[in-house]
Amino acid sequence: MNWLNYHHLLYFWTVAREGTIARASVKLRLAQPTISGQIRQLEGAVGEKLFVRRGRHLVLTDTGRLVYKYADEIFSVGRELLDAVNGRAPGRPLRLLVGVADVLPKPVVRLLLEPALHLGQPVRLVCREDRPVEEFVAELALFKLDVVLADAPAGPGAVRAFNHLLGECGTSFFASRRLAARRRKDFPRSLDGAPLLLPGEGSNLRRALDHWFEAEGIHPAVAGEFDDPALMNVFGEDGVGIFAAPTILENELSRRHHVEVVGRNDGLRQRFYAISVERKLKHPAVLAIRESARRDLFR
Repeated sequence: MNWLNYHHLLYFWTVAREGTIARASVKLRLAQPTISGQIRQLEGAVGEKLFVRRGRHLVLTDTGRLVYKYADEIFSVGRELLDAVNGRAPGRPLRLLVGVADVLPKPVVRLLLEPALHLGQPVRLVCREDRPVEEFVAELALFKLDVVLADAPAGPGAVRAFNHLLGECGTSFFASRRLAARRRKDFPRSLDGAPLLLPGEGSNLRRALDHWFEAEGIHPAVAGEFDDPALMNVFGEDGVGIFAAPTILENELSRRHHVEVVGRNDGLRQRFYAISVERKLKHPAVLAIRESARRDLFR
């Protein structure tokens, strides 16, 4: 029987996480030649190369990604074992690692993720928002994430990703009660010259709004631009300007921010995607997200 040397696996796992042998050597407090030799022995045991060099970094091969996935699970279970022995772990939760595009409205993210928390078993939800979607997609290939939520499909790149459309809806325009009362009549012409709060230029919604304004001959008075939709909502609540958001959030925004609907445009479609490295989704929490979104949220 072939036995796996878990020290070799640990060194490989650390290098994969750190990106270079130099950083891994600092983490493990071992010499770089020692780590390199241990990884070569692991490659000999599995019969495949686990890394290829790309510039200064080591990139996982297809076999390397598979080994990393199992190694990550092995060491995660090991930590949970120690917690259980020491009475710190009443049960093993299902872990869901999610990368979230920062242009997505927070209420939409909450509505999308909520079904994952009602699976009938404990779920440990980990959300990341601290990097571009392209980097999140790269982390999918390293099994550092289970899924990425975004407002656009992933484009072609080094990582083969699959885009799962969760649903789509139109766009509604919101404002404080006083401003909405003044601009509701004769919508959308009433937006001409009106104070508007716009998403940042990098968002799909901003591009769609710009094209629509140009096609309709609408020239709003831009009162602010925001990369963070949540901050834009707060300024809208204070009456600074009219802002756009997905139509599915009408009840949520009206309740939370005391704003009213000025008008709706069903032609301004907003789409939401789950991006994975799997053609067929398997993670039970991700499956729950997709099914609930298609069945309930965007029905």
